[in-house]
Amino acid sequence: MTPKTWRRVVPPVALVALWSSGFIGAELGTRAAPASTVLAWRYLVAAAILVAVCLWRGERPSRGVVGRQAVLGLLGQAAYLGLVVTGVGLGATAGTTSLIASMQPLVVIGLAALALSERVRPAQLLGLGLGLGGVALVVGGDLTSGDAAWWVYLLPVAGMVALSTGTVLQQRWQPPESVLTSLMIQTVTAGLVFWVLALVRDEAAAPATADFWVAIAWVVVLSSFGGYGSYLYVSRTQGATRTSTWLYLTPPTTMLWAGLMFGDRVTVLGLAGLALSAAGVAVALSRSSSRGGRSADRLRRSRTPGCPGSPTTGTSRSPRVAPVRSPGSAA
Repeated sequence: MTPKTWRRVVPPVALVALWSSGFIGAELGTRAAPASTVLAWRYLVAAAILVAVCLWRGERPSRGVVGRQAVLGLLGQAAYLGLVVTGVGLGATAGTTSLIASMQPLVVIGLAALALSERVRPAQLLGLGLGLGGVALVVGGDLTSGDAAWWVYLLPVAGMVALSTGTVLQQRWQPPESVLTSLMIQTVTAGLVFWVLALVRDEAAAPATADFWVAIAWVVVLSSFGGYGSYLYVSRTQGATRTSTWLYLTPPTTMLWAGLMFGDRVTVLGLAGLALSAAGVAVALSRSSSRGGRSADRLRRSRTPGCPGSPTTGTSRSPRVAPVRSPGSAA
């Protein structure tokens, strides 16, 4: 594998695995505590570590940087997770929530075409359509199992739109701060929101069980640092649309991971969905459909001198496909 191929394939594959780890960690955490408790403590631990590392490295973000990244954190983390968790708590089913979240790449393409004047290619739409079909197969068994009111599903829709808006907004802004600074500010911002919610709901107290803290360690290390860190890297080197497309593989990957860890049954329909999602990703990321992403990358590099080949510009939050097992919990 050549270095160029490695950079274009290995980081996105790691992104899919690490992003899926959040859904597994959410399952582990919500077995020991409510979702709001897991979110509050996850973000508290992650924020404390990130702030300490930033102070140690001497990174002092300006007021403008804090304001810009706080907006992205509110859209991409607090609003997305808060609305999805609330919707699931009110009865939205796992399958429908997953499908709503998996439409994020299509929304990103639409918003990018409007806000960034990016050209949409037929291969992109075909690949994204195939990927959406694959997700539908993976979560299809859950689509008719709920009885929530119709308006409940507007909450995950609003969360998905907030995440898409944040993704495109950061690509438009092209902020020059480092990945570490961006992640720290966004994590602190979302953490404040989740702690207010946990206190209001009287669910802030952490259970004194090993299972809970193992789950917190899982989501902090693998999901917050690994998942979000890899998303920032891939989005800055390959573009927001390509990164969003890779995440079509998150639900089937989570299905396989849940089968290994929790003994969940892996169905033939699920495996067919995995194959269809993989085919959709391959089509959407084909050479003919990736020229726009490469052009955007060149534009980003030209606007941010001094960092060739290094992910030190801009900040992006990942579209996250809602989990197959626990869509209301954070990845």
